[in-house]
Amino acid sequence: MILSINEMSEIPIYQQLRNQIVLGISDGRLSPGEQLPTVRALAEEIGINSMTVNKAYALLKQEGYIYADRRNGARVRLEFPQSKQLSEKSRELLQQIVSEAKVCGMTKEDFFTECEKIFGE
Repeated sequence: MILSINEMSEIPIYQQLRNQIVLGISDGRLSPGEQLPTVRALAEEIGINSMTVNKAYALLKQEGYIYADRRNGARVRLEFPQSKQLSEKSRELLQQIVSEAKVCGMTKEDFFTECEKIFGE
């Protein structure tokens, strides 16, 4: 698994890890049931503190993207509930993105075109 961290970003490193793992799940780079690197191995690979990786994994587990046990480590969930609704947190983030698009002059059609490009990837 190739993850890249932008240390200059305002987004905390644990959140960057979480986001990249969710992206990997959604685009198929991470398969259902696939084992993730251990906290220590991923921290060493990226060159960050293991507590940061642990925080990202805890968040992913809490959100239902991964499951973990002491014997087998962290794995991508085999199935995801198909609620067809965004979490409240995701809705807030989407609202922020839509607001920024409006401020920069995008039309609804431009925005949907951009969404279709990203959703189709």
